[in-house]
Amino acid sequence: MKWLADENFRNAIIRGLIRRVPALDIIRAQDIPELTGQSDVTLLKFATAEGRVVVTHDLSTMLPARLEQMRLESRCAPIVLLPDSLPVNDAINDLLILDECAVEADWLAGVIYIPLR
Repeated sequence: MKWLADENFRNAIIRGLIRRVPALDIIRAQDIPELTGQSDVTLLKFATAEGRVVVTHDLSTMLPARLEQMRLESRCAPIVLLPDSLPVNDAINDLLILDECAVEADWLAGVIYIPLR
């Protein structure tokens, strides 16, 4: 699985993921010059082209951006939405479950909400 964390995603979760799985393929939007400060639609367009799953806390902006991306290209990268209030360890555990266990059919809905329980 290839992941893209949006600009507002908690860095503590990313650090914890990399500590647990050093080879995890995750990049941060702020580390990609063409994404820094750009819209969610731009982020989704990039993730779609790169085959990455977007992780975000931004429920209110990301869902409308997904609809716009679908309107523009008829396809959109999957999105994993995590509440910002979710404890870091719970977020890490659920993301690693998705990374290790998700199959193609799991991503068809386009949006997965965490916590998984």
